[in-house]
Amino acid sequence: MLRTPEELEATLGRIDGRGYRAYKDIQGGYDFPGFTLHIDHVQGDPFAAPSRVRIVVEQDRAAFPTGVRDTPARNRALCDFLTRAVARACDDASRHAGSGKSGLVTVDRAGQEILERTSVNVDSRAVEARIMVGLPAAGRRILGRQADGIFLDQMPRIARNALVASSLDAAALERHVRTVEDQTFLRGSLRTQGLVAFVGDGAVLPRRSGVDPRPMAKGAVPFVSPESLRRSFDLPNGGRVTGMGVPAGVTLIVGGGYHGKSTLLSAIELGVYDHVPDDGRELVATVPDAVKIRAEDGRSVQGVDISPFITNLPFGADTGSFSTEDASGSTSQAANIAEALEYGTSLLLIDEDTSATNFMIRDHRMQELVAKDKEPITPFIDKVRQLHDELGVSTVVVVGGVGDYFDVADTVVMMDSYRQVDVTERAMEIAERHAAERTREGGETFGRVSARAPAPGSLDPRRGKRPEKVDAKGISTVLFGRTTLDLSGLEQLVSVSQTRAIGDSLVLMMKRFMDGKTTVAEILDRLEREFDEGGLDALSPRRLGTYARPRRQEVAAALNRLRTLRIEQIG
Repeated sequence: MLRTPEELEATLGRIDGRGYRAYKDIQGGYDFPGFTLHIDHVQGDPFAAPSRVRIVVEQDRAAFPTGVRDTPARNRALCDFLTRAVARACDDASRHAGSGKSGLVTVDRAGQEILERTSVNVDSRAVEARIMVGLPAAGRRILGRQADGIFLDQMPRIARNALVASSLDAAALERHVRTVEDQTFLRGSLRTQGLVAFVGDGAVLPRRSGVDPRPMAKGAVPFVSPESLRRSFDLPNGGRVTGMGVPAGVTLIVGGGYHGKSTLLSAIELGVYDHVPDDGRELVATVPDAVKIRAEDGRSVQGVDISPFITNLPFGADTGSFSTEDASGSTSQAANIAEALEYGTSLLLIDEDTSATNFMIRDHRMQELVAKDKEPITPFIDKVRQLHDELGVSTVVVVGGVGDYFDVADTVVMMDSYRQVDVTERAMEIAERHAAERTREGGETFGRVSARAPAPGSLDPRRGKRPEKVDAKGISTVLFGRTTLDLSGLEQLVSVSQTRAIGDSLVLMMKRFMDGKTTVAEILDRLEREFDEGGLDALSPRRLGTYARPRRQEVAAALNRLRTLRIEQIG
């Protein structure tokens, strides 16, 4: 039964000055004018994780029109817009007073990408915001008067200013929704024109810095497509747009150092996400299953078939089911590609700068010096064409110093002072002149793509007899029981909330989908259906507001990097 604000005020007055655990008395629901307040969890200590609070505003008061929430894309955009509005309102409300996290009022923070999150949920019935509150204390004594201000003054203000349509900028909301709808449409339309990516004319690709993903404020050169690669799309809201289409097949991005090659590839790799208005990359779209591949020295690899790339290792190591606790650059890159093919991708993205040189190329001079029967690695250059021709998997490769890739390319784009030039014809002429210099290796077909089934017992997030412990420590690290899971090689992760969801996804998969027979791809299919049907709340019964939806590609990559993983090939 819901209590009244007056009862909350009386309880806070009664426990003022008492030990911190007396805050447990305020847990429950309260019927405020215009909204309900739910104090779901009360922290046990001022230095512990903040308390969890929900504000629920019924739709007859929130009054968000059906037109901004009646499709998945629009609803995602609306929830993102409201998350940002709640964040601004929380910033106004948060006042540090006392010890630990006292006075903290915050919500999960959104970046340049627009993701499905649990911070704000909207349906036909209500709008719900999930907020973290640091309950005020002096030492470990309750500051009831300050808590009174948070719940009786600041929470109503957040509800009123951030969760009611009439209080928000209607034009800005409409623009937010239309921008997402257009990006979703553009991404879904790529294959109709035989493309794997698109970069719109006028896009601003450079970021302010490596730690500031906002668009470069000054000096950025707007993107202009080469005429030969220009394509157009008619968007639902933005009308006709033009830009560079990246066709299916093998595409090279070439050019001198510091001319923008990696910047273009970075924009393409994050084109799997929608971006906020004025980000500069709203018209950069990439097929949603694209995977960035790099070398990861030292990563764990378990039971992966890397035989298309590596065979005949010294001492007879089995590359058809390869395992190691300390992969080299070449074996890690081979495993990354094999795993991506296993869990599903139609586009690989590779930068020469983050690749193992001996995995990418063996030039004709090295071929002459080291005979093939002494070299276990078949370089990627000899497999990239087969990947597309046999498996339908395209590749975009940034190359600055390996012209041999001209031999296998369909399209070559040169970056010249941050401007794009189609040099495909010139590259083909050069390739023709040097065609006899290098010998192809690795056979006439790509090789096997194997399916694997993980053993559920190898995913154990418990610490001894203690309950399971899974926690994200930044965007690149998950503490999974006694294991530290390193995700620093996953360059398409953009939010620590995705990382948090990945950790709990592994637990959900272990408990519900893994039986030692179900393959990785089948497990990911079931996880995605769970999210599609029930949302991210499937990850926890606690109604957490700190999840953002990860792609299946990053969930699988995390599973594959878990050092306790035991896995068997199927068939």
